[in-house]
Amino acid sequence: MQFYYGHQMPLRILDEAEFWKHQEEEHTVVIRELVTGLEKEYVDALHEWEKALAKTHQQVVSFIESVIRSNLLLTTQLYQQVLQLISFCLEESERFIELCRQIKHESKVVSSNQTAKVVIDHIIRESEYFIGIARALLSQSYGNMAVPPQQS
Repeated sequence: MQFYYGHQMPLRILDEAEFWKHQEEEHTVVIRELVTGLEKEYVDALHEWEKALAKTHQQVVSFIESVIRSNLLLTTQLYQQVLQLISFCLEESERFIELCRQIKHESKVVSSNQTAKVVIDHIIRESEYFIGIARALLSQSYGNMAVPPQQS
């Protein structure tokens, strides 16, 4: 995690989300490219996830731009929107992990491909890492600050 933001939590948490949503988007491609002959249902699901994760990534980038333009003088509304977006990102990552586990356990092609299993486990761990960061930062935000540090 990048701690150079100090108390600038909205940028710090958005920075993490931006990085990990992009990673998850790329992971959909990694799985599709690595597993030759992956069942169509999983290929299709991964294509849909790639689109969804790209959309979320773009939303995070948009929020980063909004926070930067505000000079960190966030309105309560913008602050709450950031927290809601991060909550969504966390839940999205949990659902993406579910798909990865389903592919690992139910795909006949993956069951005979040890490399694919190792890569999918790695992808799951990376998404779990983001979930841990998001939970910690959300807990800190909701627990320590009912409103943003500075309101405009």
